[in-house]
Amino acid sequence: MSGFMRKNIAALEGYVPGEQPQDGGFIKLNTNENPYPPSPRVLAALRKAANRSLRLYPEPLADSLRASAAASLGLRPENIIAGNGSDELLSIIMRCFVGRGDRVAYPAPTYTLYDSLVALQEGERVALAYADDFSLPQELYSAPAALTLVCNPNSPSGTLVPVREIERLVAAVAGVLVVDEAYIEFAASKEVSAIPLIEKFSNLIVLRSFSKSFSLAGMRIGLGFAAPEIIAGLMKVKDSYNLSRLSLIAALAALEDRPWMERNVARIQRTRRKLTWGLKRLGFQVYPSQANFVMAQRQGENLRGLYEELKRRKILVRYFDAPGLTDSLRITVGTPQQVQALLKELESIPRGL
Repeated sequence: MSGFMRKNIAALEGYVPGEQPQDGGFIKLNTNENPYPPSPRVLAALRKAANRSLRLYPEPLADSLRASAAASLGLRPENIIAGNGSDELLSIIMRCFVGRGDRVAYPAPTYTLYDSLVALQEGERVALAYADDFSLPQELYSAPAALTLVCNPNSPSGTLVPVREIERLVAAVAGVLVVDEAYIEFAASKEVSAIPLIEKFSNLIVLRSFSKSFSLAGMRIGLGFAAPEIIAGLMKVKDSYNLSRLSLIAALAALEDRPWMERNVARIQRTRRKLTWGLKRLGFQVYPSQANFVMAQRQGENLRGLYEELKRRKILVRYFDAPGLTDSLRITVGTPQQVQALLKELESIPRGL
């Protein structure tokens, strides 16, 4: 049947998400899920909404969610689009701005979904190596690209590019800049988002996710922020009813209880510091993370064996079989108990396995 497919689709390897084990008993530190539950207000709202109204379509433009998000950020609803996770918004953006042969530039290593989305559009991938400290490569500022992407904080490194550098980048690029802020709430400082810049730059799109800080990965909710002209274009491409009624209700309730999210973020930040210290004590290099995960490296060693041994011991972390990443593991910040269990197992595993 592959003979009927577009050739680029048949040749596509596709994005490989982290493992979701079907059997129980695993400590799951591989997909950057929040270890703490959503707000009780979210759960109560979902229980109340599980009624006969589910036979009706949801709001096609997510007007209530856009209005709530706009009010909390001092924006207009016209500056916002809602998506079935920020991944859907990335797909919509690619379809809007990238055609066959168009260049898409981004620093690497980064979120590997970008590779697949560029290939789907038959675009040209321009991956520019991060500097050793994960600062932006200077070539990115002058790369001739229809679209430039920056995951900030970056995955898998967890490192953060200062907002002043994002402003310098958006002023320099020839096309549209997308700043993927899925993990931004975990940053130590609060003045790090690029969202305020959308009032100044008409070629900027900023993405946010409810999956990480709001503990709603299972609901699939994302928001995009940009000038009204860009949002109007993206609206033409999205599915008519891309967010379910339950997802909209969950997102609204989550925004109404930001203190719950902020308390959980603070807990994760404290555990992140303990995890970083523990990994360094065991001989790992750990990059300064501003996300809900850390990247632990043993330079020059292939850590597949370590990953597999941890999996055998019922602990899942993320190993990337990709150039420049085989000596690293990305580890989600779990509960203090989960992190302590991980460190205990790591201490007992011989180095060089």
